Amino acid sequence: MPRIASSHGPALRWALILALTAFISIFAAACGSDDGINDEPEPAAEKSEPVVIDTDGQKFDPATVYRETVPGVISVRSIFGESSNPLEGQAAGGSGFVLTDDGEIVTNAHVITNGEGEDRAPAKQVYVEFYDGNVVPAEIVGFDPFADVGLIKVDPEDVELTPLALADSEKVAVGQPIAVIGSPFGEDHSLSTGVVSQTGRSVMSLTDFQIDGAIQTDASINPGNSGGPMLDAQGRVIGISQQMKSGSGASNGVGFGVPANSIENSVEQLRENGEASYAYIGVSTQPVYPQLAEKLGIDVETGALVGEVVEGGPAEKAGIKGGEEEITFQANRYQVGGDVIISVNGEKIEHAEDLGRIIGGLRPGDSVELGIVRDGKEITVKVDLEERPTALTTPTAP
Repeated sequence: MPRIASSHGPALRWALILALTAFISIFAAACGSDDGINDEPEPAAEKSEPVVIDTDGQKFDPATVYRETVPGVISVRSIFGESSNPLEGQAAGGSGFVLTDDGEIVTNAHVITNGEGEDRAPAKQVYVEFYDGNVVPAEIVGFDPFADVGLIKVDPEDVELTPLALADSEKVAVGQPIAVIGSPFGEDHSLSTGVVSQTGRSVMSLTDFQIDGAIQTDASINPGNSGGPMLDAQGRVIGISQQMKSGSGASNGVGFGVPANSIENSVEQLRENGEASYAYIGVSTQPVYPQLAEKLGIDVETGALVGEVVEGGPAEKAGIKGGEEEITFQANRYQVGGDVIISVNGEKIEHAEDLGRIIGGLRPGDSVELGIVRDGKEITVKVDLEERPTALTTPTAP
């Protein structure tokens, strides 16, 4: 069963057992500030440029990537409950990376929160440990359970910050080499390397919805890597380690990361509102492929076969029809007899994740025009999208 990894740094070893206890089931002292009065005005601090290694992208040098980016990788200690003593309450750990020189840090939402669904709540206290050993308190700006992204912030006056740059995850290619930095099993700031095994994966989030566009890698990801950066040859963040699939509790070479574009989308919303909202249409679908289309007598080669429609959701209100019977074809079960969605606002549905990706990039209140095949005829249906809930009573829907 896929597991969300959790982690901690060198001064956080006391949190390992508690962290694993807190999170393995779901899948998956601050530096003193100077209080003295400075009579002389301090010069304005120069802004740090995000790390980008000067390379043509053809050469992958893990040692250089590590050396240039590791100062921007951090460990997180989260404490839940009223007590500040981790032995009297729940504690968890994770990794993250510095995003901006004013103290913004990205990690996984599951590192700084606990609970389920609408009851998910932020930690009472969060501390951040830097590569140089400094430990400072952090404020939770917000968290996005749909993308499993958390945004925290430290006082930039307390520590020296090395921000890392985000890559365009749409340009990530299968086979390209990557470096992963984190604290697997408490071994802080460890480097593992591998390649991008696949892109566009759909993986579990902290809600009933999936994270679309996830990056799969064979680089070792274990409990302790959560929230740590996945880096390309130029030291840019293509994603953050989020979960692994394992039957043994250790990495079997199948790990997944939240893509950088999803991180950017989350962070923009968390900065502004402290939370993130997404649109949803309210259907469960299965991909159409040529042999299935021929079996069903549908004159299309690709699309999304609507199996079930969420009661009271946008699709039901727009009259979208779900399947009426179940068949078995090529060793798979399908709900058939419903609509087939072939496009959204003119963009064709060609892959299994396309519908969720397109809808997920829109906002509640937006209207979309769906190209539909119904009873052998192509029609257009307008759907007014609503805000995505964290939980559904029917199967997962885009």
